[in-house]
Amino acid sequence: MTQTLIIGAGITGATLAYQLARRGEAAAIISTHAEGGLASTASFGWLNASYFLSHPHYRLRHESLAAHRRLSKALPGLPTSWQGCLWYEATGDAQDETANDLLALGYKVQRLTRTQIADRLPALGPVPETALFFPEEGVADPAILARALIEASGAKVIRATVQSVTEERGRTTGVVTDLGPFEADRVILCTGTGTPALLEPFGYTLPMLKRPGLMVVTNPLPPICPVVLATPDQEVRQDAEGHLIAPASAAHQSDHAETLGSFPVVVNATLTRLRALFPGQEIHFTHQAMAMRPVPGDGLPVVGQGPIPGLWIAVMHSGATLAPVVAELLAEEITGGPDSPLLAHFRPARFQ
Repeated sequence: MTQTLIIGAGITGATLAYQLARRGEAAAIISTHAEGGLASTASFGWLNASYFLSHPHYRLRHESLAAHRRLSKALPGLPTSWQGCLWYEATGDAQDETANDLLALGYKVQRLTRTQIADRLPALGPVPETALFFPEEGVADPAILARALIEASGAKVIRATVQSVTEERGRTTGVVTDLGPFEADRVILCTGTGTPALLEPFGYTLPMLKRPGLMVVTNPLPPICPVVLATPDQEVRQDAEGHLIAPASAAHQSDHAETLGSFPVVVNATLTRLRALFPGQEIHFTHQAMAMRPVPGDGLPVVGQGPIPGLWIAVMHSGATLAPVVAELLAEEITGGPDSPLLAHFRPARFQ
C-alpha cells in the first residue's frame, strides 16, 4: 500500500485523511499541533457560499455545502448545523444587487422585512429595514470536526514539526522532522501559513496574505441569536452552550487588516458592538482564540500537484467551508482519478 503522509491536523488534513481512508488508502498525519490544528481552532465556522471571489469560487463553495451534508449523513453526530444566515452587511441597492447576483447563480435567498427580522430575532436591538436570509448556510466547529474525522479515518497522528520535504531523482520521498526522517511515496501539505517555507527549496513561491484572525467568546447567554448574523459592524453566532462567538473584525471574511491592534482595545470594541446588537444582555468576555488565517495571495484556494511528483498542496481560506469538497476531489485525484473541473481554477501552477 502507498505510504501517504498528511502534514497538518486541521480541518483540511483531517478531511483528506478521512476521504483517503474511504478509498482504502491509509495515511499518517504529522502535525506540530494537536488534532484540530491551529487555524481551525480560531475559525468562526460559518459555512456559506454567499461570499465568493469568482464564479468558479462560488461553485466550489456551494458544492462544499453539499459535501458537508454528505459528511453528516455518513457520520451522524458531527458538530454541523444548518440554521441559516441573516445578512445585512450591505443595505439598499447594494443589498438588492447581492440578492440578485446570488439568485442568478441558483442560491436560495429570502428577502425579509423589518417585521420578519424582529420576529426571528426578538432580542436584536437595532432592527434593519430589510435583510437577506440564506437558508442553505450553517456552522461547524472545524477543530471538533477535524478530531472526529481523524478518529473515523483511523489515521495515526505523529506530533512532530516538519522541517523539510525530501526528494530523490525529482520525486518526493518523505519529510524530515524534529523527530527524524519519515519516508513516504506521497506527501500532502495541509500546512496553512507554513506552506511557503516547505515549497521554497523546490523553487516554488506561494504568496500568502497576512491575515490575523481573533475570535472573541462570551459568557453563556439565553438563546438570543438562532442564526448566523452578519451586520455592517459585526458577524456573530451563538453556540449550543449559549456563548456568542464573534470575529474581532467586521466583515471577517473579506477583512484586509494585517494587524489586530492592542488586544484589550480590540476585545472591548467587539464586546461594545455585541452589547449594541443585543441591548439588555449581560455580555462579558470569557476567552479568545487567535491564529493567522491561511489566505493565499489572490484569496483563492491552492489545491493540486506540487512542484515535484508525489507532493500535493491543499491550502485555503475558508477551510471550514471548503475542506470537505476539496478533500473529496483531491483524494480522487491522488488515488488515480481524473482531474476535477471544479478545481481547475485553483491549481498551484498559477503562481509559477
